Amino acid sequence: MGRWQPDARGRMAKAALELYSERGYEQTTVAEIARRAGLTERTFFRHYADKREVLFAGSGELEELFVRAVADAPESAAPIDALGVGLDAVSELFEDRRAYARKRQAVITANAELLERELIKLASLSAALADTLRRRGVAEPAASLAAEAGLAVFKVGFERWVLVSEERGMAQVMRESLDELKAVTAGA
Repeated sequence: MGRWQPDARGRMAKAALELYSERGYEQTTVAEIARRAGLTERTFFRHYADKREVLFAGSGELEELFVRAVADAPESAAPIDALGVGLDAVSELFEDRRAYARKRQAVITANAELLERELIKLASLSAALADTLRRRGVAEPAASLAAEAGLAVFKVGFERWVLVSEERGMAQVMRESLDELKAVTAGA
């Protein structure tokens, strides 16, 4: 594969995930990722800061989509329902990416360093959601509590959705998880 072929970033992401799945994250080098993608290490570093970022490059897009959907929810929506609008938007983003998400999740859960990075990214998402709720007029501590609850729904729903035995769409799994949270907090 020549360097002039399109989608270098996508090819590197695919190559990295394949290698991480085959050999493990720690045993895979940037040179091997670049080689499998038909590129140079220099090209790799033009697109990614390090080999972890291949797995987390989409987190900014995810955060932006989630935050925008919550911000654009109807003004009359309760904080948890505004977060539900965000969960719906995020579900659309992932719907055609289940196979990739399953592989990515398996790689992350097998490595403590990657789990830590995932938690840092999720904490950033929670802070952004809380800030969005505050801009919607939700006072503290309700904004932070709602953001953390929404993030918990996302984490639990995502973990359920990537299970090999799960066939339902992400939106349905997320909505069921949100309904479970509402039932738990209502004392049902």
